[in-house]
Amino acid sequence: HGILDIVKDPDVATRVTLQPVRELGVDAAILFADLLIPLEAMGVPVRISPAEGPIIERPIRTPEDVGRLNPLDPERRLGFVLETIRRVRGKIDVPFIGFAGAPFTLASYMIEGGGSRNFIETKKLMYQAPRAWNLLMQKICAVLEPYLESQVAAGATAIQVFDSWAGCLAVDD
Repeated sequence: HGILDIVKDPDVATRVTLQPVRELGVDAAILFADLLIPLEAMGVPVRISPAEGPIIERPIRTPEDVGRLNPLDPERRLGFVLETIRRVRGKIDVPFIGFAGAPFTLASYMIEGGGSRNFIETKKLMYQAPRAWNLLMQKICAVLEPYLESQVAAGATAIQVFDSWAGCLAVDD
């Protein structure tokens, strides 16, 4: 199974999430998902290449691209993640950690079209189109808030927000 196939199948995602709890006796379960799952729900298709990692065929690069992003109904668009959480919670006696990518990290993937070493396109949008950048941040936050709240409502006892790429920014940024 590819990672996105696993994440979108609550039966398989539940088994993968439970595996470290059962095999290693860890003190918490961590949701098996991917940071980029909310992007698909926003209208940004993602595929994962074993050689290249995440790939977004149509990156977000213009104010018009930002304007086309969809709002999120987590139960309808990401119900498979929430179902995994509910199933896992029914089978464990340890805390359950949900998660999401932070706004800058998600925006960087959306803009760069995948991973990046220098984030040129991301910084270009930030500096050359600040209104579009601010709207993008607002739209991502408007997606992450209900997504994380729905994870808690489904049974996550803690939430972690990963900001994998914020280190590329200067302090003033």
